[in-house]
Formats: sequence, C-alpha cells, structure tokens
Amino acid sequence: MQSAKAIRPLGSGRCTGAPALLLSLSLLCASQVSAAPPIRFSGELGGLVTDVGGKPQPGAIVSLFNKEDRLLLKSATDSLGAFAFGELLPDLYSVQVSLSSFVPAMKDRIQIKPGMRSLLEVSLSRVFSSVQLVSTAPISGSLMSDSWKWALRADNSTRPILRFLPVQQAATSSTAASTGGAAFTDSRGLVRISASDGATLSADGEADLGTQFAFGTSLYGTNHLRMAGDLGYAPGSSAPSAAIRTSYSRELPAGDKPEISVTMRQVFIPLRGGQSQAGDGPLPALRTIGVSFEDKYQISDSLRMEYGIDFDNVSFLDNVKYFSPWAKLTYAVPRGKVDFTWTSGNARPELGLGSESGTGGPMADPASTDLQRELVAVAELPRVTLMNEHAKVQRGDDFELGFSQRFGSREFRVSGYRERVSNTTLSVASSDPGLFAGDLLPDLFSNSFLFNMGRFDTFGYNASVTQDLGDNYKVALIYGSLGVMSPRETDIPLDTADDMRKIMGVSHRPALTLRVSGRIRATGTRVTASYQWSDYQSALPGPLYSTDPSHPEPGLNVMVRQPVPSILRVPWRMEASAELRNLLAQGYLPMTTSGGDRFLLINMPRSIRGGLAFVF
Repeated sequence: MQSAKAIRPLGSGRCTGAPALLLSLSLLCASQVSAAPPIRFSGELGGLVTDVGGKPQPGAIVSLFNKEDRLLLKSATDSLGAFAFGELLPDLYSVQVSLSSFVPAMKDRIQIKPGMRSLLEVSLSRVFSSVQLVSTAPISGSLMSDSWKWALRADNSTRPILRFLPVQQAATSSTAASTGGAAFTDSRGLVRISASDGATLSADGEADLGTQFAFGTSLYGTNHLRMAGDLGYAPGSSAPSAAIRTSYSRELPAGDKPEISVTMRQVFIPLRGGQSQAGDGPLPALRTIGVSFEDKYQISDSLRMEYGIDFDNVSFLDNVKYFSPWAKLTYAVPRGKVDFTWTSGNARPELGLGSESGTGGPMADPASTDLQRELVAVAELPRVTLMNEHAKVQRGDDFELGFSQRFGSREFRVSGYRERVSNTTLSVASSDPGLFAGDLLPDLFSNSFLFNMGRFDTFGYNASVTQDLGDNYKVALIYGSLGVMSPRETDIPLDTADDMRKIMGVSHRPALTLRVSGRIRATGTRVTASYQWSDYQSALPGPLYSTDPSHPEPGLNVMVRQPVPSILRVPWRMEASAELRNLLAQGYLPMTTSGGDRFLLINMPRSIRGGLAFVF
C-alpha cells in the first residue's frame, strides 16, 4: 500500500491529476491556433474596367446583386479602373457596370467559391459592352488550393488521356479559342441620318423616314444576329413612324446558312383637307408585321440554290394576309454564270445587291454589305392603295433568266423577264382633292396620291456590256425594252377611277441606258451616274420586281458617297451621301378628265436626298 502511495502525479493543490493535463493541452492548442492564419470560407470578386481601346475607366459604378436580383453592394472604380468586393458568401451573383457615355455592361450567374477570388474583365463601348470572367485564383491563406492538380499531373497513372474531338466539336473549340472565348465578336454598326427635297419613297417601295440604323454581331462565331430600323416623321404627319427588323442566322457545317427575320412597321398617313374618305375621319395607322425565312444550299460545285418565304399581315382599313415565296438558282459556267429567279408577292431588290456588275460594283462596301441589305429590306414598305374604299396591296409574280460571261476586262449579260402585277400602284399629282373619291390614298412621303391601276402584265429583255477601266471604274451600256402604260384610242370619257383603268393599256418601249460608276482613289469618293433614253410619253411602271443588278432606272440619276475625315480618337468613321433621282422629271404623263381637271401620272418622282452615315 505504501508503494502505491509513492506513485503520485506531479502537482499540488486542487489542480491535480488528469484535469491538470487537459488544461495544459488546451492552453497549448489555443496558443497554436492563435498563431496560425485563419481559414477563409468566404470569397472575393474583383475586376478591371476599360474601354474598347484598353484604357482604364475610373469612376465607373459597379453594382453587385444576389441571385434574386437584390442590390447588395455598390462601388466605384479607382484611378486604375479596378474594383473589388470582399467577404462574399459562396453563391451566385450578378454585376452591372455603368458609366456615362457608355452602354451599361452586365453579367449574370457569377459563382463565388470559398477561398477563391474571381476576376472580371469589363470592356465598355458606345455600341456593345461586355463582361468576361478571366480567372478564378485562390486567396492567400484560404482553405482551397490547386496543389492537388500538380500532384495528379506528376503521376503517370493519373495523367489525363488525350482524345480526338469530332470534326464539328473541334471546329467549334478552335473558333472559341480564336475569339478568346468571347460570346459576341465582329460587332459592327451603322447609323444614317438623311433629309430629302421631294419624294422619299422610290418606285420599288423603298422608304426613308429620316433616320436609319443597323447593327450586326456574331455569337460564338457561327451565329449571326442583325437588327435594322427606320425612324422619323412622314411629311404632313405629327405622329412618328417607325420600322424595325431583326434577323438571326446560323452557319452549319455543310455550308448552309438558314436565316429567320421579323419585321414590324407603323406609319401614320395624313388625311389632306378636302379629300373624301369613308367615315369622314382621320385615316388609321398603317401597321404591318412580317416573318420571313431564307436559306442557301450548295447542290453541287457549280449549282447553288437560294430560297425563302415571307408571311405578311397588313392592317389598314382592312386586314390583308399573304405569303411571298421566292427562289433563285445560280449555275457557274467557265468565265460566267446562269441565274434564274422567281419571286411572288413582295419585291426582292436586295437579291441583286452587292453584285459585281451594275449598282453593286464600286458603290458596294464589302465590310457592311449585310447591313446594307438589312436597310433595304426594312425600308421595303408594302404598296397599299384603295379601291372602292377598300385596302389593296400590290403583289407581283416575276420570272427572270440571265446569262453573263466575262472576257478579260469586259463582261456581257443577257436577261429576260416575265412579270404579272396585281393592284399596280402609280402616283397621281393633282390639285383637286375630290378627284377619284374613295380610290386615292395620300402618299406617305410627298404631296401626291397613290392610285390603284389594276393589273399590269408585261415582259421584256436587257442586253448589257460592262467595260472595266482599270481597277476603279466601270462603264456599262444597256439596251432593252420597258413595259409601260399609255392611253388607248377609245371614246370612253374619263370621269371615274374605273374609267381611268379602262383607258390605260400596256405597251412596250425600247430604252438605252448609259451607266458610269467608279471610285476616286485620292479622295475615296464613290460615284454612280446613269441616264436612260426612251419615249417618256407614257407612265413607266417598268420591271417593278426586278432583281437584275443591271436594272436601269428612268431619267438622269446620280449617287455619290464621300468618306469624311475621322475626328481624332473617335471610334467610328463618317460618310456623306447624296442621291439625285430622275433629275429631269421624265416619265410624267399628263391626263385630263372630261370635266377639264388636269393631273399627272408619275412612277419615278424626282427627288434629291442627302445624308450622313456613322459606321462603327
């Protein structure tokens, strides 16, 4: 018993035995914990804000939102354009960056991980701003690290296996790598402001309300999005008119490129004093909505097909719905091509835009050809008229066959067309507001009226030769026939609109056109001028639905585009333009009613239009 008493734990007093040992160990652990850095369970978010040129932007407001879009924090970038948010709980966040004179940038679903710092790269632009997540790195002293990755890579048994990707996936990966993983690339824009003296609506229905814009971008390289619009006030109307068009297309591995577009328009038509209409009230707004689909298919190495269909709904006094299918075949032959085009319903002048011959030569801008096509499409206003106080829409069925061949610097082309048009529209200039009551609709863009002439069936041909004068100039000589409307020899008195349709008949006139186009290398000026010789003692509807690039226009026409020197550090280039159409006012047919009232039938009104375009 005494020996057992000799074995006693060290210590004295009340703190003896096991309690003393536990207390010593707890104090030792506490001292070690206080000396070690704390474990980070929160994350951080930071970034750099610059403009498209890479210049830091201080003073930008950065707002942080949680996944319920509730504002959590706000901060401003420092003198270096940097910002940071610390001590964030692991979750999904959203960031919005705004600065005056720039388009706000926003990014959703940014994941914050514990012990990790996420870095953003914000690029502010006046057209399109973007936010990209560039890296996610561990915070010093955090719980998470990437050391385990290097341990796995050092061991052959755990090294990743390299595999061959499918062709389509590899192409997508290479495209994403070449673009730096950016969602939006190849962004471009165009804004055009114009004014006119005379008609702002051409014979083929292309309208210009005063301000046009277009924007295009690519999504991950293979998807393309374009938007175009036309805004302004029609003469004599106090309400604004607008048209907007959005197009989406995708490039497929086989080379196909399907595209779908949606176009909406709203135009207010003024009711001029003294004109009689149903209800004796103001005219309703002309509203249209259209959905179109088009695609291209390379049938063989030499044969290509383009096709599409439109669905349009026109609301004005009546509700008119119609389909407009079209197709174009192009067969490549040595030194030339053969093309066949069929259009039904709407006109398609954009099918000939950008061609090497005709109007698409030196005047075409390869960098913005697709945007120009969008502007032409959005400006194609349906030709709406009245017949016995009911709304009618001009529609046509057009067949065209052309063959072109090039020998050195000279190109020859022969084409023919067959055209059937219903509800043919001509402009009537008259000082008598009571003329043809219930059958005249005020023109949207001039002081004249639109008259429904009924059916217009015609055919014709064109033969042209184009000579290249160096690399910058072209001279074309075109000879062909035109379908015109002229008064018949009849004893029918001209009193009503139906009498007018009975008196006018379809005939043909030969026409010779000289066209000169070129680009002045020293100043960059692009000029296209043409003059057509023909018998103008008739109304000239002409080939209303022609898609031929060498399609001539009546009278004297001049188009000029002049680049304007850019202002230093301005992210766009400017271009001034002028269009002078039918300067000699040819193709005006005078008519007289049995009561002695005189009026003019006009197809191509004289107009002078100038504008300034900003290309981004």
